[in-house]
Amino acid sequence: MKVLVGLGNPGAQYSNTPHNAGFEAIDRIAASMCVAWELKKAYNALWCKGVFAGQPVVCVKPQTYMNLSGDAVAPIVKYSNASPSDLVVIQDDIDLALGRIRVRKNGSCGGHNGVRNIIERLGSQDFVRVKIGVGKDKSDVVGHVLGKLAPDARKILDQSIDAAVKAVEAVVSAGVDSAMNAFNAFCVPEA
Repeated sequence: MKVLVGLGNPGAQYSNTPHNAGFEAIDRIAASMCVAWELKKAYNALWCKGVFAGQPVVCVKPQTYMNLSGDAVAPIVKYSNASPSDLVVIQDDIDLALGRIRVRKNGSCGGHNGVRNIIERLGSQDFVRVKIGVGKDKSDVVGHVLGKLAPDARKILDQSIDAAVKAVEAVVSAGVDSAMNAFNAFCVPEA
């Protein structure tokens, strides 16, 4: 069983921010399966089960806040009898330009604190990441990722999130190499 995780921060104050791109993507996946989120207090996460891309999946939205995402993810991976290679994490990435996405098989956290905590709690870097580019403001990285999106940026991010959902579908149905080949050159076309 695949465990699909969208990273973000709970609470209305974080909606429509670049840092919640993972939450938005996993919400779209859950909606496509016509399933409702359920709070799992033991894991401090929202989750739902369904079939996505022809495979049984568990979708997860940690409610721990970004920097402690692994506190929710690692126990759910174990509970689901899944291995790290069954985990797909959807995250924002400030080192990718807005409008880009990238699929990675494994590797370091790349400076993303939520992914860092997942690696620490899992004891493994061997899980798939679907990264949604949000760009960065070098003078105020935190303000950028937690700030509200301007309308033009919102339109681009929506298209990126749609592509990220398709990339996750490709990972689940055809494997990570196929998804990397299909999506790592993706860029939202300029209007």
